[in-house]
Amino acid sequence: MTLAKEAMANNPFATRSTLEYEIPPFALIKEEHYLPAFYAGCEEQLAEIKAITDQPTVTFENTIVAMEKSGQLLSRALLVFYNKSSSDTSPSHDAIEEEIAPKLSAHRDAISLNPALFARIKSLYETTATLNLNEEDAWLLHKYYNDFIHAGAHLSDDKRKTLTALNEEISKLDAEFGKRLLTDMKDLAVVVDTVEELDGLTENQIASCKAGAEARGLTGKYLINTMNFSGNPLLSSLTNRALRQRIMEASLQKGDRNNPNNTQEIILKVTKLRAQRAALFGFKNHAEYQTSNQTAKNPTNIHAMLTKIAKSARANAEKEAAALQTKTTEPIQSWDWAFYTEQIRKDKYNLDVAAMREYFELETVLHQGVFFAATKLFGITFKERPDITTYHPEARAFEVFNEDGSKLGLFIGDFYTRDSKRGGAWMNNLVDQNHLFGQLPVVCNNLNIPKPPAGEPTLITLDETTTLFHEFGHALHGLLSNVKYPRTSGTSVERDFVEFPSQVNEMWILWPEVLDNYAKHYITEEKFPEEWTKSLQASETFNQGHATASYLAAAILDLAWHELTADQDIKDVTTFETQALNNYGLNYAPVPTRYRSTYFSHIFAGGYSAGYYGYIWSEVLDADTVEWFKESGGLTRKNGDHFRTQLLSRGGSIDSMQMFRNFRGRDAVTEPLLKRRGM
Repeated sequence: MTLAKEAMANNPFATRSTLEYEIPPFALIKEEHYLPAFYAGCEEQLAEIKAITDQPTVTFENTIVAMEKSGQLLSRALLVFYNKSSSDTSPSHDAIEEEIAPKLSAHRDAISLNPALFARIKSLYETTATLNLNEEDAWLLHKYYNDFIHAGAHLSDDKRKTLTALNEEISKLDAEFGKRLLTDMKDLAVVVDTVEELDGLTENQIASCKAGAEARGLTGKYLINTMNFSGNPLLSSLTNRALRQRIMEASLQKGDRNNPNNTQEIILKVTKLRAQRAALFGFKNHAEYQTSNQTAKNPTNIHAMLTKIAKSARANAEKEAAALQTKTTEPIQSWDWAFYTEQIRKDKYNLDVAAMREYFELETVLHQGVFFAATKLFGITFKERPDITTYHPEARAFEVFNEDGSKLGLFIGDFYTRDSKRGGAWMNNLVDQNHLFGQLPVVCNNLNIPKPPAGEPTLITLDETTTLFHEFGHALHGLLSNVKYPRTSGTSVERDFVEFPSQVNEMWILWPEVLDNYAKHYITEEKFPEEWTKSLQASETFNQGHATASYLAAAILDLAWHELTADQDIKDVTTFETQALNNYGLNYAPVPTRYRSTYFSHIFAGGYSAGYYGYIWSEVLDADTVEWFKESGGLTRKNGDHFRTQLLSRGGSIDSMQMFRNFRGRDAVTEPLLKRRGM
């Protein structure tokens, strides 16, 4: 027995969980279990791969299926580890990630760059027509072949060695970026001395700020946490302009070169390394390499779409700024935008977004909105299981059932912000649905809603309500998966396709039947005023200039960094960023990019490099799909079954765009998106 396996005695990752839904045994998992499980898992999988390459004959079963069966121990450990890294990290956990990151990269390269293994896959791929495979098996073979080509299995020995070194270094830098950014977000939280400075906030919001300060030992103070994006939701309510400026400036300074946790040096290093890696593959830059296996195919296609939208977005943003300027004698700045936008919204549409919070109570929105819409559409039902132990006391488990009462999976909701959780919102898998191992899905949604004081209701904003529906769209993609193999389960699709189902789920927020069921005053239970609904619908294109320009600026920054060639040397991040935005006409101070480079964790720590464009790319499909639902009768079981059968349940088991065509009956068109965004 090897040392790695000896260290696995009594390790909870050693065997498949015997708990319901194979949820990991969180009550038993301790920090000291991760590294032994990681090393033993790597060792075990390499032995499994050797057993495959030692086979004298090459078949789909003894190669592709055998690869799908390999690495189970490693997968169990990593799914839990990286879920905790994002939702509840600690300095010691970060230290483990620093050790794991380069070794995991090397381990994956040892498999994907294995010449003997690639030779087997290639021989199967080249004789696909003679193998008599069904559609799902044939697509899995296609995916493996493309994965290995994209990983560099076809490269020469020397290039593969260089590639392995590059991958290890990039993985270290990705982990370090995330670590520094999380620390900087904590450091840049704004401390407020008096309650008078918080004028405009609700009692619950003030109490939340007070609780945040007390948690850090700042008795008598108030704390406003820094968000991972540019700005803060509280900017729409705070009347104190000087405080709004402090909050926005702190937000824009995350990762700045003058901060102890400066991320600029990491950006310059990692973009250079990614460009060098792309050159090994014969690509001009990382963006060309990365998009070659996405639905967009190349950066030229992406720029063609973004260019059409950018000019209109900037023009609309300037019109919006002119309207805002009528509300103040001070020149409109980025910290003023949300505040005066809400005043215009009240004047023009008779909408008070802050007042809406009293109609959006988290539990009601979740059960009678998000879950209700899913039940009406797909027939699935939910039952909370407080007896199931999750990875954190605030993470709640819900059992999900099919219409016939059979078990579908487990949903975990982790809704509140905390210092140990990274910013933003996301979906994770703890168990991937697949028939190969007979596993049902366990999926998690993480949000960052400020937690109110004990006993107080959690009143959320319209934006947070949208995020809740959005992330649950990802959860549905995982829960409704019905595929044979783990590799194609749930959200295992292209980066520029994965946001599509989640964006579609946002349509139900204002759908009359859904809205009437969940939007109720948290005290009186009065229904959401009908005139507000009409005003929201009338204002759907309101402030879209700001929203679109802010998003496009970030997507363009992502492409600019990753269209650099290996021989281009950038000296200063801020200068480069300014020029990239100027080139697109989007360097507009009142509307800062949603993510400045220094805190753009999506692309420097989150796997979206040269892929942030995917949100609007997916929105083309989303907007067209929303039109289909409206034309077809909306929230009906028939429509839900069609969407589930033709798209959501298929995961990544067939070509994504073919999947969309099977659902829609044709390719997507852009007109619904342009109409939605007022362009």
